[in-house]
Amino acid sequence: MLLDVTLDRCATRIEGPLLFLRRAVNVGLNTAVEVVGEDGRARIGRVAMLSDEQMVVQVLESTSGLGLEDARVRLRDEPLLFGVGPGMLGRVFDSIGRPLDGGAPVPAVTRMRIDGLAINPAARALPRDFIETGVTTIDLMNSLVRGQKLPLFSAGGLPHDRLATEIARRARLRSEEAGAFATVFVGIGVSHDSAEAFREAMEGSGALAHTVMFLNRADEPSTQRLLTPRYALTAAEYLAFTEGRHVLVILTDMTNYCEALREVSASHGEIPSRKGYPGYMYSDLAGIYERAGCISGVEGTITQLPILTMPGDDIGHPIPDLTGYITEGQIVLDRELDRKGIYPPVRVLPSLSRLMDAGTGEGFTHPDHPALAHQLFAAYARAERVRLLASVMGEEGLPESDRKFLAFGDRFEQQLVNQGKGRSLEESMHVGWEILKGLPSVELTRLSNQQIAKYLET
Repeated sequence: MLLDVTLDRCATRIEGPLLFLRRAVNVGLNTAVEVVGEDGRARIGRVAMLSDEQMVVQVLESTSGLGLEDARVRLRDEPLLFGVGPGMLGRVFDSIGRPLDGGAPVPAVTRMRIDGLAINPAARALPRDFIETGVTTIDLMNSLVRGQKLPLFSAGGLPHDRLATEIARRARLRSEEAGAFATVFVGIGVSHDSAEAFREAMEGSGALAHTVMFLNRADEPSTQRLLTPRYALTAAEYLAFTEGRHVLVILTDMTNYCEALREVSASHGEIPSRKGYPGYMYSDLAGIYERAGCISGVEGTITQLPILTMPGDDIGHPIPDLTGYITEGQIVLDRELDRKGIYPPVRVLPSLSRLMDAGTGEGFTHPDHPALAHQLFAAYARAERVRLLASVMGEEGLPESDRKFLAFGDRFEQQLVNQGKGRSLEESMHVGWEILKGLPSVELTRLSNQQIAKYLET
C-alpha cells in the first residue's frame, strides 16, 4: 500500500536531514519513505521518531531545494529493504546500497530488511575455527575466530586505514574444506581520497573479486552514516546464511558512526548522556555488533572486525568502552610504537581475543600455537616490567637474566610486531620461536620440555 501525504498540510519544519511532520497517518517506526520535491526527484528516508502528535522523517539524501509548500511524502507499508543477489561480489555500493562503480543494479533474488535477521539466541553456535589475517600480532597472539566480533581500537593519525585494507586483501580460510570465503568492507564517513584509496587497493590486489564494498563519504548526510553498516550487514547476512559463505565484515571507522548518532540524536531534541552521546548508544551498537555469529545447522558465518578511533586516545571514552562490553576482546594500536616506526603498531599486552582458544590449537591451527602465544605474552610482559625497572636503576644494575628479557623485548617489537609484508601463521610461529631462543630455558614456564627441545635447542 502506498500513501501520499502533502507536506503543506503536515510539515512543521525542515532541520538539516530531518523533516518534522504532524502525525496525520498511522505508521510505524522505520517505515520506508520517499520525499519528492518540486524537481520530481525522490529522496529515500525512513520514519525515525513517533509521538501522538508528531513524526520525524530522516531523509537519507540532501534536503537542499526541498520546500514545505511543494514537496510530498510517500509512506510505504514496509521498512527499508535491500535487494540482494548472487552478483554482489566484486561490486562497490554507496551508503544505501546503490551501485557506485558504474555498473547496473544487482539482479535481486530477494529483498531483506536492513535492520537484520532476528536470530534466536538458542540457535547461536559457539564460534569456531580460524581466520588468517596476515598480521602476526593478530594471528599468533590474538587470533580471530569465525563468528567472532573483535574490534580494533586505534587513535587519530595511526595507520588503521592501511591495516584495514591489508587485512581485507589478505584474510583467508586456511583450507579449501573450510568453505567459501567473502569480505564485506565498509568505509564510514571517509574522505574522497580514502574512499578511492580503498577501492584502488582492493582492485589492484584482485581481492575485490571476493569482496563487497560500501563507501560512505564524509560529505554525505549523517543519516546515511547510520544506515551504511546496516546495508552492509544485510549483504553479509545474505552471503553467509543464504549462499553459505564465511564472511568477514570490516567496519571503519565506527567513531564516525557514533558521531553521526550523536548529531542526529541532538537534532531530535533527545536528552544526552555521557559526553553528549544518546543514552541508547549501547543498544544501538549492540544492534550492529550482534549481527555477527554462527547459527546451528547453517553453513555460513559472519565475523566482524570493527575499527574505531579513540577520541583523545582515551580507551575509557564511551565509544570504545561500550564496544568493549559488547564484543569479544580488542586489538589496541599504540602511538609510541608508531613513533618508533613499527608497523603495525599493535600494543600486545592490552590486546585480547576472548575466543582465541575456540579456534586455535590441534585441529584448527597448530598443536603448539597456544603454548607459543602464551609464552611470548608472558615473556614480553616481564620485559616491560624490566624496562620500567631499568629506567629507575639503569641497565647496568640489572641481573643477567633481566638483561636477556630486556633484549627480548626489543626483538619482540622489531622482529615479531614489526612486519613489512603479510605473514602466514607458520611464518609468524617461526619468528616467535626464533626470538625466544635468547632466553634461559628455565624461564620458559609456559612451554613443555618437548617443545623446548624441539624448537629452541636445535
